[in-house]
Amino acid sequence: MHDGDEATENTGVLVHKRRKGIYVLPNLFTLAALFGGFYAIVMAMNGRFELASMGVFCAMVLDSLDGRVARMTNTQSAFGEQMDSLSDMVSFGAAPALIAYMWALQGLGRWGWIAAFVYCACAALRLARFNVNTGVVDKRFFQGLPSPAAAALVMGFIWLLTDAGVHPGQDLLGLSWVHITWVMFGFTLYAGLTMVTNVPFYSFKDLHMKKSVPFAAIVLIALGIAVVNIHPPTVLFGIFVLYGLSGYVLYAWRKAKGQHTSVISTSTDEPDEQGLHH
Repeated sequence: MHDGDEATENTGVLVHKRRKGIYVLPNLFTLAALFGGFYAIVMAMNGRFELASMGVFCAMVLDSLDGRVARMTNTQSAFGEQMDSLSDMVSFGAAPALIAYMWALQGLGRWGWIAAFVYCACAALRLARFNVNTGVVDKRFFQGLPSPAAAALVMGFIWLLTDAGVHPGQDLLGLSWVHITWVMFGFTLYAGLTMVTNVPFYSFKDLHMKKSVPFAAIVLIALGIAVVNIHPPTVLFGIFVLYGLSGYVLYAWRKAKGQHTSVISTSTDEPDEQGLHH
């Protein structure tokens, strides 16, 4: 997300003011992510659900880059921030909901479109809350499941089964299509509702890419890439299932330790470091 501010001096007081310009480079990544979501919807309409899943995952990669590119090139802007949110709503809100409905949920009748709508509405609420709470949330954690991860849960399940040769109406081993449909229903509701909870999910934003790292870190990254390439649908879906559960584990651990579970800061000085609930 293009969430940077520009520091200006006004009557001796340092204030933050968003730039109002439009910068090409970061918005290219945002538009490419938007295209990924649009492409996914088109592919699903043509019954090519594996390509639809890949489109959403590609949008996730591009979405993770636009904000970093904006900060590295000092091209953050208010326009980019809004553009990023609208792109996220299409790629990680509308697209997964529509694709899940076309793939399986429509077989459930009203329950199917209700689940799809709940997911889509929760994605919109999640993004709106993120934009409002940007300055008061501990940057090390997301408040609720981030929308790209929620999309990965829904689309990862579709990709995994499609790659296994399961198409709408077909059974998988001892699991009937009716059961698969209800599992899709559960994943859709879980992903949607978890987006609007206050459960903390690690954001990885305290990992600084500009700092030097030990040689072993590069080796681990290479191994990680190799593991993903063993079977991308299985590995990626497994990773995001674990991430989707990690917030509740962290929440329960903090509760058991008697610590505050909120990620909202009580200080307006430096939200990511001071006045946090520990």
